[in-house]
Amino acid sequence: MAEIQNTVILGSGCAGLTAAIYTARAGLKPLVLEGHEPGGQLSITSLVENFPGWPDGIQGPELIDNMKKQAARFGAAYQLAHLVSVDLSVCPFRLTTSSGEIRTHSLIIASGASARWLGLPSEQALIGHGVSSCATCDGFFFRGKEIAVVGGGDSAMEEALFLTRFATKVTLLHRRDAFRASKIMLDRVMAHPNIELRTSTVVEEVLGVDEHEVKGLRLRDVKTGTLSELPISGLFLGIGHEPNAKMFAGQIDLDADGYVRTKDNVFTTHNGEVVEGVYACGDVQDRRYRQAITAAGSGCMAALEAEKFLEEHGH
Repeated sequence: MAEIQNTVILGSGCAGLTAAIYTARAGLKPLVLEGHEPGGQLSITSLVENFPGWPDGIQGPELIDNMKKQAARFGAAYQLAHLVSVDLSVCPFRLTTSSGEIRTHSLIIASGASARWLGLPSEQALIGHGVSSCATCDGFFFRGKEIAVVGGGDSAMEEALFLTRFATKVTLLHRRDAFRASKIMLDRVMAHPNIELRTSTVVEEVLGVDEHEVKGLRLRDVKTGTLSELPISGLFLGIGHEPNAKMFAGQIDLDADGYVRTKDNVFTTHNGEVVEGVYACGDVQDRRYRQAITAAGSGCMAALEAEKFLEEHGH
């Protein structure tokens, strides 16, 4: 029979790797499943300037690589696999992965949330080169420039308002002729002198692939079919995130949008009762902040709780 793991960590972004560092230093020899997006959203982020300890900033992939090496130094192991299904009704927990079955005494869910993208080849080619899904992460780089935000809900409104701190003009694009955002948020956006709203408009192409930086957008009016170009330096997607937690539905509590519900920051629940030995951290349970440092902090908390649980149960 295969060895039963002390703890398995799902995900290798800031939350998962911080949990790996702490559990590895505790001698638990954690196994990290790197998931379908190894490194999480930081792996597609260019310069990170708001992570403490890096006064000149650090490239996102480099920060992730440093954290991975740090956890490995203390005994963390990595497996390039993703979770297919899970059974939390048995102890140890049973995980079916793309590389086979794993059993574990504790589980830390750090599988993150994937940004929703438009799915355009030009958009994907320019992620990290002017295309972003995080205004608080990347807005600073567009000081004094004109940019666009795509979306029609409160998230898009918040992104647009935040970005006016840096950009000289923000064009908010929405495919429908009416916004679904709350009235108070829409009123704030409409009242802002540096935000222009364009409805019934979709992005056909992000311009600047050959130059490796966003130069503009090719837009299409969905009512008339008319094409036009909008010269901008940055494109922000405000169409939400998709938490990577669907495989846990029915076994732990998820909210209406699929985020893991937690009690006291990291404890998972089922029908409102704490699920012992299963913890969640990072963007899979955080719909509010979604920052590298908050993910790391919750990864630390999850690791400390897992360590305490294993000690109490003699593992």
